[in-house]
Amino acid sequence: MEWSLSRLIKGDKVIWLIFTILCLLSLVECFSAIGTLSYSKGNTYGPIIRHGMFLLVGYSLVVVLHNFHYKYTALLAYVMLIVSIILLCVTLVSGVEANGAARWLSFFGIQLQPSELAKLSLVMYIAWALGKGRRSELEMEKAYWRVLIVTAVVVGLIIKENMSTALLILIFVYFMFLIGGVSRAHMIRLTILAVVMAGLLFSLLYFVPSMPGLDRWGTWHNRLHGSEQVDVMSPQYRQTDENRQVHHAKIAVANGRFLGVLPGNSTQRDFLPQAYSDFIYAIIIEDLGWLGLFGVPALYIFLLFRCKRIARQCTRAVPILLVMGSALIICMQAFVNMAVAVGFFPVTGQPLPLVSRGGTSGLITCVYFAVILSVSRFGASEDEAEVLAAEEAVEAEEAARLELERLNAQAPETPALSDEDYASGAE
Repeated sequence: MEWSLSRLIKGDKVIWLIFTILCLLSLVECFSAIGTLSYSKGNTYGPIIRHGMFLLVGYSLVVVLHNFHYKYTALLAYVMLIVSIILLCVTLVSGVEANGAARWLSFFGIQLQPSELAKLSLVMYIAWALGKGRRSELEMEKAYWRVLIVTAVVVGLIIKENMSTALLILIFVYFMFLIGGVSRAHMIRLTILAVVMAGLLFSLLYFVPSMPGLDRWGTWHNRLHGSEQVDVMSPQYRQTDENRQVHHAKIAVANGRFLGVLPGNSTQRDFLPQAYSDFIYAIIIEDLGWLGLFGVPALYIFLLFRCKRIARQCTRAVPILLVMGSALIICMQAFVNMAVAVGFFPVTGQPLPLVSRGGTSGLITCVYFAVILSVSRFGASEDEAEVLAAEEAVEAEEAARLELERLNAQAPETPALSDEDYASGAE
């Protein structure tokens, strides 16, 4: 069994452990938080079975994809980028609206979120563009402008309906420029531009209550004004759609105390509209107490530092950027989600990677893990072909040994010859 498992699951074992724990946590906590959805669907186990099937498909996807060399992401990046841009354009025209924003497309009853595909394609595209740009200053200059143009196109298509994802992408690209070795002059100019644009955006959102053509502008304006932070002890307090999520999330966090109420005993899962998605971290804290409060962030922190260790073992720029980019986008999204759940950040609608219920985001996160594991297999050697050949040689040797043991077990026993028999035979 150990031999079969070692052939099936390769790469960094710590990454596999983190990935498996997150999948199991998702299954348990989504089942704990999914009560309202089950009631609305009229099916107690239907939603969690569907979520479990997505997790199973995602896990299988990682098992298969991590065996492919990361070099195949080069072609995949360009194809996915083109497809995601087309899908984002279609979403602007005929997207399915949910929770006040048209972020989804529906194909034969299956909903797809193109922005998640766009994030994945950007991670791969930036890694290859900046990785190849390390060859010379001229190549890096071209890569820098190509990445800026592509990012501007993707963000421009996303920002109208999903401002939080657009801002997340911009911050991610900035960090990738830092990791990728973009020139100091470009980074200084980019930093000044980012500070100025952030200040301008914040000022507009804070002082301008609405913006023509941007339906979500008013939502962000209200969140920045702190309409969700009303004192609940005040006689003027009224629960509204704006403050309901944060209000019940804080109650869930308070209910967790030290040991939690254990999964299945949450009281706030029936009041939080997105208890199994945007606010699942609040439910985790209510269920598991301090273990959930500190344990879940620790998993993502371990993931980031483990990927940093894998990157240090790589000898080429592309695998370094691939593994760090994948870890960075997962952890950034995770900490935004957790900050929202505990009231440190305005509500954004970002799911907790691999833990929140969601088909598209869950499967895309699984692909990130597959990329990380692929890099851990093939990127940490000066001659990756030698590593692959060595692994195949070990597998062939093991297979030959097992075949020899099988033949020996099937062969009939031959009686040993005595010294007299041997001597007579020699005569």
